[in-house]
Amino acid sequence: MGGVTATHAHALGRPLVSLAEVNQDKVTPGLLGFVIFAAIAFGLWMLMKNMGKQMKKIDFEESAPPPAVPSPTDPDSPLRG
Repeated sequence: MGGVTATHAHALGRPLVSLAEVNQDKVTPGLLGFVIFAAIAFGLWMLMKNMGKQMKKIDFEESAPPPAVPSPTDPDSPLRG
């Protein structure tokens, strides 16, 4: 015996309760869209993890600041005449 259909439920005087309305004219991504999105998110996570590892390998030493140029207005400057 089949389940209660919308016609049967209406004939019994009870509305058929649905959890969500399905619009046949609307296109949704479905399972394939979720799988593709998850694969892109996983790939991005792996790239960021690898980038962090590569950044830790960089040995950066800051060079000494360039020597200051004496100013003619400085009282101890050899340029002051």
